[in-house]
Amino acid sequence: MSEVQLSGSCLCGSITYEIHGESLLFAHCHCQRCRKASGTGHASNIILKPVSVKWTAGEQLLRRYKLPDAKRFTAVFCSECGSSMPRVAADNSIVVVPAGSLDSDPGIRPDARIFQDSRAEWSCLGDDVPAFDKYPPKA
Repeated sequence: MSEVQLSGSCLCGSITYEIHGESLLFAHCHCQRCRKASGTGHASNIILKPVSVKWTAGEQLLRRYKLPDAKRFTAVFCSECGSSMPRVAADNSIVVVPAGSLDSDPGIRPDARIFQDSRAEWSCLGDDVPAFDKYPPKA
């Protein structure tokens, strides 16, 4: 785990953010929900224990979609362009940052591929990132 300072924006540039926190997990998630939400073979997310979260522009454009039958799955996105945006847990315990929304290299690399047992047959594999059928064991 390391402290990171992240900044990013949506595709249209209407929403910008700065987040500082302790990196808990940087993962490529292959679950069906993440594939549907991202439109790709996996979602790449950085999970942080936040120190600070600052929406520097466009916070009013954020929209949330809570999947009714899911305990934890919520999509946060820009209402103008549809880009995935960071999701701050209601209790501020974690922030899930879509790595694709970052404006620069975060300085950390993925720790794991998770929900690998749900990976679409056509999706990527073959790199050296450890793969798990659920979440990785805590170090």
